[in-house]
Amino acid sequence: MASFSIEGGHTLSGSITPQGAKNEALEVISAILLTKEEVRISNVPEILDVKNLIGLLEGIGVKITRHSKGDYSFLADELDEEYLSSKDFVKRCAKLRGSVMLAGPLLARFGKVYFPKPGGDKIGRRRVDTHIIGLQNLGADLEYNQERRAYFLSLPEGRSLKGTYMLLDEASVTGTANILMAASLAEGKTVIYNAACEPYIQQLSRLLTAMGARIEGIGSNLLTVHGVESLHGASHRVLPDMIEVGSFIGMAAINQSAITIKDVSYQNLGIIPEAFRRIGVQLEQRGDDIFVPAQDSYVIESFLDGSIMTIADAPWPGLTPDLLSVILVVATQCRGSVLIHQKMFESRLFFVDHLIDMGAQIILCDPHRAVVIGHDHNFRLRAGKMLSPDIRAGIAMLLAAMSAKGTSIIGNIDQIDRGYEDIDTRLNTLGAAITRI
Repeated sequence: MASFSIEGGHTLSGSITPQGAKNEALEVISAILLTKEEVRISNVPEILDVKNLIGLLEGIGVKITRHSKGDYSFLADELDEEYLSSKDFVKRCAKLRGSVMLAGPLLARFGKVYFPKPGGDKIGRRRVDTHIIGLQNLGADLEYNQERRAYFLSLPEGRSLKGTYMLLDEASVTGTANILMAASLAEGKTVIYNAACEPYIQQLSRLLTAMGARIEGIGSNLLTVHGVESLHGASHRVLPDMIEVGSFIGMAAINQSAITIKDVSYQNLGIIPEAFRRIGVQLEQRGDDIFVPAQDSYVIESFLDGSIMTIADAPWPGLTPDLLSVILVVATQCRGSVLIHQKMFESRLFFVDHLIDMGAQIILCDPHRAVVIGHDHNFRLRAGKMLSPDIRAGIAMLLAAMSAKGTSIIGNIDQIDRGYEDIDTRLNTLGAAITRI
């Protein structure tokens, strides 16, 4: 198991460019299964989760060409249908969270698909009901295969997916993506209400449209899809990863450093810059770049009535839950107090025990809420030894270690590598001291 050794206390400087968005890449790469023509996707982040999905597609029979770093062509003209029903396929899907996005395209193309409970982060229960119910609404029958511990979705012989109206029980991003991809090849009109409207879904919709799909309401929570008989090839560029942008903002603040984050696609960041301003981090938009100046103190705001600031996740355009761990760590060195409310995942805040061991003042109220009392940089965190439980807690731990006094060790960094490409090398160019062991 690989680890990071982090020598804390180094001031950072310079500029850094975010990678392509992980969550978008998993969706648009899955969409290539909807056509037998070539689809070219650029700005693909070459991280563990994406590489594993690409490897899974190769196993299915997709022809993949890597033109250059992050630039791939996919041709799914001849797929191995027998492999799609194999134990090996189900086993590999179960280990990869992103494999859930294959269900909609494969069901639309072949009329059947195995849907194992996906792996990924250890952050509590992650339901797939929205995916399955949505595909059932389009006409799929559902069985549970006990031997393979996977759901089996199929269409009766001679039938195809049928468009319908559906109201999603939650605005699931991946659930919306699955339903949207399947509906693109369904007969008739599909209306998806309470759809997720994150930039990732907007980007997927734009790719599908470029492939010949007919989608109305892009950017809203009411999507209307007019199914077509077939889709064709297209090209697409993945957006910068908003989670990396937020992570770099937090990294600069907790180290009282000035850095420039390049090419961030500012209009697609939503409330992220404002969330950091609420804990005292000043930002300057410079074209499509963000400059984070060094500050002596970061003062957490209060609400207008004087009550303690609460920062919570919410469906887009609210704050993404993937950045709450970063904001929590930064708040440990701000002046004032803030309540962090993680609504979506019940285990994502448990990593704060490590921060408390490092000297942070945090009260874990319950699995969803934590109160942070900031040190205002008057007391540096102590170095520690810890394991990364998931991608986002892992990067938050890395930020804490970079600001701590002494040398910290973070194990299980495969979790970090799943979401952040060459993060040690890239941060070291800014002045960090991170060694991969």
